[in-house]
Amino acid sequence: MAIQIIRGPDNAPIEPLHGLTTAVVGFGNQGAAHALNMRDSGLDVIVANRRDTPNGRRAADHGFEPLQIADAVGRADLVVMALPDEAQPELYDREVAPHLREGAVVGFLHGFNIRYGFITPSEHVGVVMVAPKGPGATLRRLYEQGHGLPCLFAVHQDPRRNPDGPSAESIGLAWANAIGCTRAAIVRTSFADETETDLFGEQAVLCGGLGALIRAAFETLCAAGYPPELAYLECCHEVSQVTDLVYKSGLAGMYESISNTAEFGAYRAGPVLIDEGVRQRMADLLREVRDGTFAKALRTDHLEGGPWFERQRAEARTHPLEPAGEVVRSLMPWLAGKGAHR
Repeated sequence: MAIQIIRGPDNAPIEPLHGLTTAVVGFGNQGAAHALNMRDSGLDVIVANRRDTPNGRRAADHGFEPLQIADAVGRADLVVMALPDEAQPELYDREVAPHLREGAVVGFLHGFNIRYGFITPSEHVGVVMVAPKGPGATLRRLYEQGHGLPCLFAVHQDPRRNPDGPSAESIGLAWANAIGCTRAAIVRTSFADETETDLFGEQAVLCGGLGALIRAAFETLCAAGYPPELAYLECCHEVSQVTDLVYKSGLAGMYESISNTAEFGAYRAGPVLIDEGVRQRMADLLREVRDGTFAKALRTDHLEGGPWFERQRAEARTHPLEPAGEVVRSLMPWLAGKGAHR
């Protein structure tokens, strides 16, 4: 099935948001980028975030006056939900839904809560999604450089109660324009397709698969007697250099840019590592994404106080790879301070 791609600001005009107010709920990595880019695009933007938190203080440092969620939502025509997925449902029911203005549009950065029914907006509310394909820090940096990230765009419902006013779709496209995505591309999709492909990609490759592969390779070299710092350099440090080649030129372009020895080894090792067993487990991951098993597990752990999630975080921080990484990164002081804001 062919996808529809929208490019250029004229095909997603920003004008529908002129004279309207956007409330960005949350000022973490993505929320900050959306709020700052929209403000720099000449729009009226307010921020909802607790003042006594690092993100609240950060918003104030950037010239916003952090508001209570209910206050911000009550003033807004577009409400951008920029909080973690697991934190949104209770907050939406308690502090967002009761205060939405007539004809307001609620915007999501990810389809998760709509796809799995954890949030069910009133039928009188417009619901759209603008999901940039990259971290908030990258979205902001590219915007400041005059570039943009592609985004996925979807409309869940568009009641358009006022026939003379802008539609939810036009407001969503204007939002995508304002954060710089028309400088790259807006790709039309659905909440379901965005959610399912995003979760699968994160788990199978970008975060789950990549992280597990790095650790397993690191542990293999260390078990064979090689110094941890050398194992880190080979199995973790150089990942960025190779993925940058993939990012710029695709897999074939990456193969053309590395040594013949590395390319020859890649062709031999790839099928050995990714065998039919791995492919079946990938299919199992996708099934759990599509049937809601993963979403239910995330929600259950969150409602129980996050015991499993926090144990995994603690184990990640204490893995032997981490002290080796600290030694290697100390050799490159320019890397300091590049972590993302949650």
